[in-house]
Amino acid sequence: MNYQEIIDEVYFTVKNSEFEGQPASYIPELANVNPENFGIHLSTVDHCKYGVGNYLEKFSIQSIAKVLTLSLAYKIAGENLWSRLGVEPSGTAFNSLSQLELDNGIPRNPFVNSGALVICDILISHLNNTKEDFLAFCRSISDNKQLNYSYKIANSEKSVGYRNVALCNFIKSFGNIVNNTEVVLDFYYCICSLEMSCQEISNTLLFLANDDFRTNDHLQVLNMSQAKSINAIMLTCGFYDESGEFAFKVGLPGKSGVGAEL
Repeated sequence: MNYQEIIDEVYFTVKNSEFEGQPASYIPELANVNPENFGIHLSTVDHCKYGVGNYLEKFSIQSIAKVLTLSLAYKIAGENLWSRLGVEPSGTAFNSLSQLELDNGIPRNPFVNSGALVICDILISHLNNTKEDFLAFCRSISDNKQLNYSYKIANSEKSVGYRNVALCNFIKSFGNIVNNTEVVLDFYYCICSLEMSCQEISNTLLFLANDDFRTNDHLQVLNMSQAKSINAIMLTCGFYDESGEFAFKVGLPGKSGVGAEL
């Protein structure tokens, strides 16, 4: 199969489409992103790499980071993780509060904002230096010591994060956030600001597509059962409806990982 030909066709079909989107403006700094940037990169488990367009251009990965925080939390907490959040599609916007009232503060899945905040709270409870330890985890699985947060983006997101503040405090009222809400929110804004290119994203997430992925330190990120569980959640819950938010998917174990900037 000619993967380069396939992604080239996808790239030029989208690039030449008459339907044009706009940079996200709900975070002020994101409105400054060049709307012409568009890249696709494919990394395979047999070490082949294919790219087209602006696939080397770095950007804040926003909700893609939720896959990484979930993976680290699952690695640390194991199956106990699911006592604090579900694995079902929400059917509501990614930043909705309404469902939390019905579900007693238990988010429907880890990829809506409420679920990601609970995951951040879990990591804060388990890690000694949360921001540094999470960044070290990302650098390890990506084999890229240059990965870093964009505090410019994080501060911009914080400046308009009223809905996330409401979500975090509402969840805490049910006892499902145990740490200081300001600390949880600060970490959440940082993970969303993590800067990667399409190439770096597809390389980083190969651990979800490779049955026997090991870091350069020969450490296993997740066991096969955990990786399959995360893939299943991504397939069923990883796409937000009518929210305009970034949608992302990687292949099932044995397949390839894909990174795309849209």
